[in-house]
Amino acid sequence: MDPAAPGSVGGGVDHAADATAPTSTSVTLPPLTLRDVPRLPAALASPTPAVPNPISRHPYSHPPSNFYISPGDVSLRHAFFDLASAAPSPLVAYRRAGPRRDLAVDPARARAALVTCGGLCPGLNTVLRELVVGLQELYGVRDVFGVAAGYRGFYGGDEDHVRLDTAAVDDWHKKGGAALKTTRGGFDLAKIVDGIVARGYTQIYAIGGDGTMRGAVAIFQEFKRRGLNISITGIPKTVDNDIGIIDRSFGFQTAVEIAQQAIDAAHVEAVSAVNGIGLVKLMGRSTGHIALHATLSSRDVDCCLIPEVDFFLEGKGGLFEFLYERIKKKGHAVVVVAEGAGPELIPRTDDQKREQDESGNIVFLDVGPWLKSELGRWWKKEHLDELFTVKYIDPTYMIRAVPANATDNLYCTLLAHSAIHGVMAGFTGFVPGPINGTYSYIPLEDVAVAKNPVDVNDHKWAWVRSVTNQPDFLKS
Repeated sequence: MDPAAPGSVGGGVDHAADATAPTSTSVTLPPLTLRDVPRLPAALASPTPAVPNPISRHPYSHPPSNFYISPGDVSLRHAFFDLASAAPSPLVAYRRAGPRRDLAVDPARARAALVTCGGLCPGLNTVLRELVVGLQELYGVRDVFGVAAGYRGFYGGDEDHVRLDTAAVDDWHKKGGAALKTTRGGFDLAKIVDGIVARGYTQIYAIGGDGTMRGAVAIFQEFKRRGLNISITGIPKTVDNDIGIIDRSFGFQTAVEIAQQAIDAAHVEAVSAVNGIGLVKLMGRSTGHIALHATLSSRDVDCCLIPEVDFFLEGKGGLFEFLYERIKKKGHAVVVVAEGAGPELIPRTDDQKREQDESGNIVFLDVGPWLKSELGRWWKKEHLDELFTVKYIDPTYMIRAVPANATDNLYCTLLAHSAIHGVMAGFTGFVPGPINGTYSYIPLEDVAVAKNPVDVNDHKWAWVRSVTNQPDFLKS
């Protein structure tokens, strides 16, 4: 049936003749492809009966009949469909996350290791806390260890393997930073897996960004190559919100909230000066989500610069022309720039172009001080006789170091518990996360390569343009 043509169901009323009445139309959706996650070898081969979920025997909580996830429950990758398309794309589905009635893992024999890699992120300690609490309080796992110093901690000394319990982590969710020491680099696959085997770990919970997820994929593949019955799950951690497939990564909501404070301060500085510009640099190496959402939330921003949109400084339609017109109209301007915006505009030597950090990322020169310097140079060149002030604010480390807000704290709890439920069900090589609001299990290898750039053809970027009235930076 053509979905554009309303069809009626039932009798008595000709809805097709009355366009003001609701209608019901039957349509056929495209085929559905289940993108499933791997299982532990023992979960596939063991003839022994499944282990009843201990949550059912909890002395104070009695799960309702619909508490456990059915083996057939799935979520769809895309929530919107073009029913008028002549050749719609196949639908991709993932398994729903959550507790299963029967387990493939005996919690009494489990030995879990939690590791954090990369930079700081609001909510990091909350995830760690909820992993410990969930493992011990929900499933009765007694042996839970925190691995310090990132992946290199797996082949470190005893001091890098800290036994954790609910008392030790009780207030971690109220703290910023990383209760377990975190580092970048140090990824030696053979040493890591040898260390995991030597210490008898059966469950690995790796918390980190895209580099950590790629490392977790390699560890999973090595487990599989050696025939090890060890599960691994990755919990995405990136303030930039640049990991794809899932709705968002934890810490992002807190980052946007704290970014507001920096923008407010920049606005006050700009308004308080003659011909003042408040310049704020926000995190976002490859994506401008923080800058975009902070701009939309603030309404004090005059121009938002993100990595996904090229810009230029001088000439017709450039940044300087726009800012001068805005200053003449309002007396001030506020500019938000993501750290990865405009890298091609900043002069770099050949050595600087090749420089990488410990995670293998190209090192960017700092766009904030560079743009501040260029603004000063431009004004002195074009408007020497007029007063001018640029106040530059970089809240990067302030944002990274704060505790999670209420929204992220709740989100971190759900992520941690979803990860535990999946591991106990016998899944491995997966990432838990919300897809269109439904928590799901996604193959690690999919998340490790999935990107989440700002879609500049989407309504959100159009809203930014309507709020700021900034130019599109298209050269004529």
